[in-house]
Amino acid sequence: MNTTRQGAAVNARGIGVEGPRGWAFRGIGITAEPGTLIAVQGPSGSGRTCLLLALTGRMRITEGEATVSGLPLPKRMGTVRSRTALAHVPGVADLEPALTVGEHLKEQALLGHRVKGSLSASLPWGKRHKEATRARVDAALAAARLDPGTLPKGLRTTVRDLERIEALRLSVALGLMHGPQLLAVDDVDLKLSDAERTEAWQLLRDLTREGLTVVAAGDGSPADALTVSTARTDSEAAGTTPTPTPTPVQDDPQTPEEEAAHAFAETGRA
Repeated sequence: MNTTRQGAAVNARGIGVEGPRGWAFRGIGITAEPGTLIAVQGPSGSGRTCLLLALTGRMRITEGEATVSGLPLPKRMGTVRSRTALAHVPGVADLEPALTVGEHLKEQALLGHRVKGSLSASLPWGKRHKEATRARVDAALAAARLDPGTLPKGLRTTVRDLERIEALRLSVALGLMHGPQLLAVDDVDLKLSDAERTEAWQLLRDLTREGLTVVAAGDGSPADALTVSTARTDSEAAGTTPTPTPTPVQDDPQTPEEEAAHAFAETGRA
């Protein structure tokens, strides 16, 4: 994984997203260096998922200013999408229950960039491509601590047969596949046991130690995480309407065609 980063990973001042039915969230400020674990907390319906989508360029902010990896939002949404990834986000980065672990990994690998020139140019393109894909998959599985050998049927195990913590690890592995600078993970500890919750947050913390910035929504985050709350104050909540359903951005008028195509691939089966 490339851990070279320059400048703040996330710099947001008073950002908010307003939809047809009201504010998803507003007034959020974040300043985080690369390699930070940002824990997004707040009750259900407070806009946690929308904040993850906004910070990854998949939902347009309508208030405030923000940069991600030095790129301004919403002006450079397409580029931000290409440099970030989502994991475990309902309705956006879902796992397909009927597909196997191997099928998910293969599908995600096929969405990746072309093989870079770091591999030996003397190898036939097909072999170079296969070796690069295998290396990418192995690195993502190792980083997510998902060992296929521990699964009931190895890579042929279907998602419906995975434990919740295993499904989370698979989602993270898919998100890591193409070396994002920022990974957003939703519902980190949903329906996990206390031990699994600790395990999940430890995984995300360890990822940041390699330079990756992680924005994760959930409870029970480590004490050293940068905590951001989407909870509204009593005065803000008075008279508000329900949080709008997240509608991820698929394209952007200022995005080149190649970035738009990559962004569509990154959002998965939305």
